[in-house]
Amino acid sequence: MAVLAIDQGTSGTKAVVLDPEDGIVGVAETAISPRYLPGGGVEQDPAEMLESVLDVGRRAIAMAARPIRAVSLANQGETVMAWDRDSGRPLTPAIVWQDRRAEGICADLAAHTELIAERTGLVLDPYFSAPKMAWLRRNLETTGVVTTSDTWLIHQLTGAFVTDVTTASRSLVMDIDELRWDTTLLELFGLEDEPLPDIVSNDQIVGSTDAFGGDIPVGGLVVDQQAALLAEGCLTPGMAKCTFGTGAFLLANTGAAAVRSQYGLTSSVAWRTGGTAAYCTDGQVYTAASAVRWLTSLGVIDGAQDLDRVAAADSDGVLCVPALAGLAAPWWRSDATATLSGMTLSTGREHLVLAVLEGIAAQVAELVSAVARDTGAPLTRLRVDGGLTQSRVLMQATASILQMPIDVYPSPHATALGAAALAELSLDPGRGIEDVSPPWQPSSTYEPQWSPDRATEFRAAWRTLASTTFAPRETP
Repeated sequence: MAVLAIDQGTSGTKAVVLDPEDGIVGVAETAISPRYLPGGGVEQDPAEMLESVLDVGRRAIAMAARPIRAVSLANQGETVMAWDRDSGRPLTPAIVWQDRRAEGICADLAAHTELIAERTGLVLDPYFSAPKMAWLRRNLETTGVVTTSDTWLIHQLTGAFVTDVTTASRSLVMDIDELRWDTTLLELFGLEDEPLPDIVSNDQIVGSTDAFGGDIPVGGLVVDQQAALLAEGCLTPGMAKCTFGTGAFLLANTGAAAVRSQYGLTSSVAWRTGGTAAYCTDGQVYTAASAVRWLTSLGVIDGAQDLDRVAAADSDGVLCVPALAGLAAPWWRSDATATLSGMTLSTGREHLVLAVLEGIAAQVAELVSAVARDTGAPLTRLRVDGGLTQSRVLMQATASILQMPIDVYPSPHATALGAAALAELSLDPGRGIEDVSPPWQPSSTYEPQWSPDRATEFRAAWRTLASTTFAPRETP
């Protein structure tokens, strides 16, 4: 019997049915359209989100045509909403992880930055859940409960009021060592009176649902990026992956210790199974596929499928910092703006396309360097997944700029497969995490084509340009 894994993401929802004998036997997906608002707002319609979950789940099961033993859900991590716990009715739109409207709340708490980092492993930034929850309470809705979107979706499916430990670790109000809500931090954000969901492990059954036919256990809940980390077999310290989706997200396994980054990264729970937590350090690039969509909106390309056809073989000196939504780790500068330099009358769209792709890769390289400095163990190769791994030009640029081999995950369903593995584990928690993460071979591997000197020169020039994309902070 198979399991159903649902990956509810920013721009779409996907469902995969995985059979232990036959592999993937059912797949369905549908697009979701976030709304981008003035002032940095990004919202989603919860009803559309729920309908997408039900739709793809049912279609994937129909394709698989076999019984389902368990359902798992991978979620966006930091997206929040208010809703009525009795009726389940949404009271606000979902405030997406990209939303920046809680900037002022974070600025007001700047004096507590070190305390928050020490207890949570995170950076004080609107990217995470608690600032958005506080902003929502002050500006949109005071009734009901305010939680991450996964809690609402699971409540719709099962009636349970839970969130998993990886999602809670992205909130800024969970003690990353104790794995519990922190009352002091809740008070800082004005959330001390909020009913909060129970924090559950990633191998835990939280209830059952009849939304997909029958009465099926629901378990294996997880954040999407941690699900991909598991699917790609990054099970031991020093192994890392980067997902190239709407943004680019690099996670490196750090084992039993939650690293407190000194170089602008964050730390989260990778998973908690068998009563034991494993941790990861992570960094974010806000605009990857969204930068490609920007190129498309300008008419530079017709879509992501044109990247390799249009991109120049050499950028001819054109550099790009594609900070279209600010710069995340390791800078954490929401005021950064996108910048192009080195253009002349001979610059064509092909140079712009390559410069944007190299700019995405350069940001990933900064994250990789920060991991090495924080852990004292440089990465030697990187595993990658996500839609943009189909661009050979981007993958080659990443290998050349990082100066390390890049192994491409052979399936476009890494997140869903990681969630499916945890669903299997929730049915038999006595198994180990290594038992549900099957071995795989890369569909392709990219080796560096640049010399070390060229990579060093490029990164220095790109880093200098990045420093011009935001205004220097005033010193007291």
